[in-house]
Amino acid sequence: MVYVYRVTLTGIKGFFRVYHVNSENTLYSFHKQMRVDMEFPQDQQILFKGLDANGDVVARYGLIDLGAGTVDEVTLAQTVKAGVASFVYFYDTTNKKSVNVTFEGEAQDESIFTPTLLDIKGPNPIEFENGYVAFEDLPDEQRHLPSESDKARAKNGGGLAGLLAALDDDSDDASSDGDDIEDNDIEDEEEDEDDVFEEAVEIYDGSEELSL
Repeated sequence: MVYVYRVTLTGIKGFFRVYHVNSENTLYSFHKQMRVDMEFPQDQQILFKGLDANGDVVARYGLIDLGAGTVDEVTLAQTVKAGVASFVYFYDTTNKKSVNVTFEGEAQDESIFTPTLLDIKGPNPIEFENGYVAFEDLPDEQRHLPSESDKARAKNGGGLAGLLAALDDDSDDASSDGDDIEDNDIEDEEEDEDDVFEEAVEIYDGSEELSL
């Protein structure tokens, strides 16, 4: 039997990982795979805190027996049987760093023998610790589509250089527009003068006396 687990971060919409895990895999094998995939530190104590559907603590599973067995002995099937609906998985107990691991049911694929990452969204948790904010987590007033200036900056490489290049592009566009306007105005004035001259020649051809 294969189970589906979704890994999330509390309060963050821009992150998740979806795993298919064989029911006979141990918590330790699941831990090792998550540690590799999400680049968790390898020198920290770990803990799976099992919660039931109401969010109450059912069991704690660690490297030493905390009363419910150790992570290298307990299988996922045993945790489901014990009523565990989700875990708070502490990948760094010293600094209380954790992710949420929620049981979502059984998978149709029976060919999974080791914990397998199937779907991802967002960077690894360490990036959120460093200040990364996903678009989904921005306040509504800060959500907007890229403007033309943003696109120009991106095209020119971003940063200060990109901004200056974008401003130069805007200036060039404005200058060229101005040149076009001036050229058009000059041409229009010349055409008007030609029309006046032609009318004058046609009306006053020298055969008539002009009265002052």
